[in-house]
Amino acid sequence: MSDALNYQPDCLFCKIVKGEIPSNKVYEDDLCYAFYDIDPQAPTHFLVIPKAHIGSCGEITRGNSALVGRLFEVISQVTRDLGLTDFRVVSNCGAQAGQSVPHLHFHVLAGRDMTWPPG
Repeated sequence: MSDALNYQPDCLFCKIVKGEIPSNKVYEDDLCYAFYDIDPQAPTHFLVIPKAHIGSCGEITRGNSALVGRLFEVISQVTRDLGLTDFRVVSNCGAQAGQSVPHLHFHVLAGRDMTWPPG
């Protein structure tokens, strides 16, 4: 991962993207990486992250919003590839909201009924 991607050496997801920590990859391109969650909350549960370090949805700007759009394109592609028609996409922003890794990521959950409200 180049410095242009704002690699953070103490970030778990930056280390996964760089290959320093193994993951069960679902998808990868130049901008995005998707992998199965190690503690799945549904029969299908994967994460989609930008390779560039962005802390959370609270750090989305005009300068990086196209990348966020690309993440949603990947979500759409991977869910189609997996044959999923019903799924939930979640992003927790901040510790109180349940964000445990400060790197923008979207959880994609499927394969069971999703209740509302979720928490």
